[in-house]
Amino acid sequence: MDRHVLSLLVDNSAGVLERTAGLISRRGFNIDSLSVGETGDPRFSRMTIIVTCDARAQDQIVGQLLKQVFVKKLQVLPSDSRVMRELLLVKVSTAPGKRAEILDIANVFRAKAIDVCADSLTLEITGEIDKSEALIRILNEFGILEITRTGSTALCRGSETIYDSKPPEISGDFE
Repeated sequence: MDRHVLSLLVDNSAGVLERTAGLISRRGFNIDSLSVGETGDPRFSRMTIIVTCDARAQDQIVGQLLKQVFVKKLQVLPSDSRVMRELLLVKVSTAPGKRAEILDIANVFRAKAIDVCADSLTLEITGEIDKSEALIRILNEFGILEITRTGSTALCRGSETIYDSKPPEISGDFE
């Protein structure tokens, strides 16, 4: 099973997020990450959906999404031709004498301290999912108090845009 990244341009209207997530979950697939936001044109939103599944399941999801009138464009972003980032905020317990060590670790990961209290430190990091997960693993030994993540957002590398893309090739008709 692979992690598949779908980028969609959709109508910016009530219910589109719910219908998109429902379409995927009703077919028994779990959404690993979903990020959505308005584009430069307020009529449209951009969604980045990450689903772990096989190629056939990806084709099924793509086929169903392309049938939706609210989906204007859809790109499947292969790992070798995408730029993908997420934002992670993590609040860590700072036991006496550990603050400097945590800040040194944050520096290695290019994380930024955004809140400092007597007994905790909140860090912000942006990057690939693997980078966030590596930081979490290291900070676990200090005592993570709270985590929040935005979900990944992605674009195709180079000058190609979603507006230039043709519908993805899929290998079958999926009802």
